[in-house]
Amino acid sequence: MTPESTVLMAAYNASMNQKLYAAAARLPHGELAADRKAFFGSLLGTMNHLLAGDTIWLRRFATHPAKFSALECMRDLPAPSGLTHNFGEDLPPLLAYRQQLDAIITQWAAQVSAADLAQAFEYRSTRGDLYRKHFGSLVQHFFNHQTHHRGQASTLLSQAGIDIGVTDLLVIVPDIEAP
Repeated sequence: MTPESTVLMAAYNASMNQKLYAAAARLPHGELAADRKAFFGSLLGTMNHLLAGDTIWLRRFATHPAKFSALECMRDLPAPSGLTHNFGEDLPPLLAYRQQLDAIITQWAAQVSAADLAQAFEYRSTRGDLYRKHFGSLVQHFFNHQTHHRGQASTLLSQAGIDIGVTDLLVIVPDIEAP
């Protein structure tokens, strides 16, 4: 990870979440809540998991020695009860929280430096186990986790007859002008 790739992934994350929620809004509540035998059951279950995972990681990242000002608000947000934490049973509360997190992620990404990414970072798992890992690799995991579960959500939407559209990172990677 580099500071530039962190900013790029934050922009990709926000853009794809907009597409995901817009596509999900085309389904009636019963379809959103239907158990589709996915890892987190329903589309709502998958979307709740994404919010839980992001909240858990951002709360961890808020303890980084760089003291990212964009993450100060994460310390005040309650910790999810686990990876299946329920932020809501309907799209509007999930969307509101998703937009809040995406704004925080975008602001935080702009604050991350190469030195921050190069540091070792200690955190505790949801079970309380202590880990010490390369911060840049954890940031990469953070964004990869989002992409992975949005892919699952995209499949669930497709099974329900909703096309989310192009989801490739490539579409937001800027072109480089020829010399």
